Amino acid sequence: MSKRNGAPSGPKDAQPPATDQTQDKQARLLSSEGEHFSLLRALHAADFITELNGFCGVMSVFSSLRYCVQDDPTNHTNLYLALAFVPLGLFFDFMDGKVARWRKKASLMGQELDSLADLVSFGVAPAAAAFSLGLRTPLDHLLLTIFVLCGLTRLARFNVTVALLPKDASGKSQYFEGTPIPTSLALVSVMAYWVNQGWTLDNVPLGTWLTGTALEVHPVALFFVLHGSLMVSKSIHIPKP
Repeated sequence: MSKRNGAPSGPKDAQPPATDQTQDKQARLLSSEGEHFSLLRALHAADFITELNGFCGVMSVFSSLRYCVQDDPTNHTNLYLALAFVPLGLFFDFMDGKVARWRKKASLMGQELDSLADLVSFGVAPAAAAFSLGLRTPLDHLLLTIFVLCGLTRLARFNVTVALLPKDASGKSQYFEGTPIPTSLALVSVMAYWVNQGWTLDNVPLGTWLTGTALEVHPVALFFVLHGSLMVSKSIHIPKP
């Protein structure tokens, strides 16, 4: 989970807290009235890279939708694209923090952008890909929604508690509280393998339970719930590298 402004970003190091001067300048630009492109001028270089993370997440969702409406379900190109955009988003998730530290510019705006982009790229996008791949029963929808909401809750908790987590001498948080949301890449990797094997739609591994009833569900959807539970866990502390 990319976090700038002194917060963790997956395996990458945290960026030192933003200076008051940097924060004040950005706040003035964001609150100014009547100035053209004030919002764009308020963004730092790292913020634009974070936007690319969000771009990848949105493109992943659109690729999933395109697979759902295409005429030939055996053509998995759009599914592969949907899954490939997620690790590309992770690349930008790493890079924004590196650029922020290099330029020594961080901001609360960047922290919020990080969380929102992460939710789309590592929460909504994998759930949309799972739906496209074949997890389409009403109960599947509920379980995938729980996964996304767990990611949402984890990111919100992080933004609230990051200042309270124990820090080392450099100011970096000592551990992740719960699994970071980019670890959903593990689910994406599994789905990519399924697509490669042709295990989609009616051939999703393990089939369905309670088939033909209102509670019909693909048991593999429970892996999304399990992953979501690990994200919001408060007892799991993963040491930062």
